[in-house]
Amino acid sequence: MSVNRELISNTVNTKKKKSAIREWFDSILFAVVAATLIRWLFFEAFTIPTPSMENSLLVGDFLFVSKLHYGTRTPKTPLQVPLTHQTIWGTNIPSYTDAIQLPQYRLPGFSDVKRGDVVVFNYPPELQHPVDLKTNYIKRCVGLPGDNLEVRDLQVYANGTAMENPPRMENEYFVATTTAVNEAKVFKENGISEYNTYSETYGDTIPGNDQMGYLVFTTEEIAAKLKTYDFVKSITVVKSSKEISEPMLYPNSQLFKWNRDNYGPVKVPKEGMTVALTPENVALYGPVIKNYEENEGVELGEKTVSIAGKAITSYTFKQDYFFMMGDNRHNSADSRYWGFVPKDHIVGKAVFVWMSIDPNPTSFFNKIRWNRLFRVIN
Repeated sequence: MSVNRELISNTVNTKKKKSAIREWFDSILFAVVAATLIRWLFFEAFTIPTPSMENSLLVGDFLFVSKLHYGTRTPKTPLQVPLTHQTIWGTNIPSYTDAIQLPQYRLPGFSDVKRGDVVVFNYPPELQHPVDLKTNYIKRCVGLPGDNLEVRDLQVYANGTAMENPPRMENEYFVATTTAVNEAKVFKENGISEYNTYSETYGDTIPGNDQMGYLVFTTEEIAAKLKTYDFVKSITVVKSSKEISEPMLYPNSQLFKWNRDNYGPVKVPKEGMTVALTPENVALYGPVIKNYEENEGVELGEKTVSIAGKAITSYTFKQDYFFMMGDNRHNSADSRYWGFVPKDHIVGKAVFVWMSIDPNPTSFFNKIRWNRLFRVIN
């Protein structure tokens, strides 16, 4: 028995300790695995790079997006560098290979997407990437599956009812002035980050207008404040009349005489919904059938759709879709321009801003927007 104890003691004593490098490697590996799991299952951090959601979200806001609200998606593209998206940090080298593509499922969530939610999703038209590696966009959901959606004179209507506008929603205004103004002082102090001097460059924005002034993107409340300044003659909301047609809007068809301020009505596709493939519906839903429904061999004509060489006269959708718009209504590339968001492209719900950095501060001490820290997104 004493011999056995000695052998055991020798075995324990001869076991090598981990080197410092090995301990660092193990710690880093654990951190990467833990961060990857948290990022996939629970929350992911995003930053706002463009003003399309102003004044609800500002350029420089850092926010957390919940994957739990709508349900976490299982990975579709498993072969990728952890904690990357499309490229390896600081390079143009792809961070993934699509050699293996798995079926995608969604785990149970707390809730469904609701009208008015601020949602992060993968940008649908980016067909060169797998679904889970398309660029992330953030917009507000204004149309749910099956909704009849319309924009009338800037106002969004869902199923004939006017949708409540976000409290910090921005419109475009023409501010007529009697003289040039101190732009940095007047606009910056009022939280206006986007403005342009009204000139020949923007001469078609307001037909027949020859006044001096500025085009600004701001809220109704701030526009009313600007109107009280003695150098401001008038303030006018910039909007298109119903007679004006913008051909670059989705679905890019001459069959629809729509513009960004008067869009639709349009029926948002819903799982199980069947539509007759009229010329209008071919234009409106053809790209959906071809690009997002996992159909093989789809051919689109101006008035026809064929799948695997067989012409079809109606189609039943396989998943739900949503209509998204930015809160900065005249400076947002959203569903009015590229169409519907499939459910399998939904990433999560924007929950709160945890940090906000002003990209153009008036001083070093104003770099951080302290009043926006831990602000709940609504």
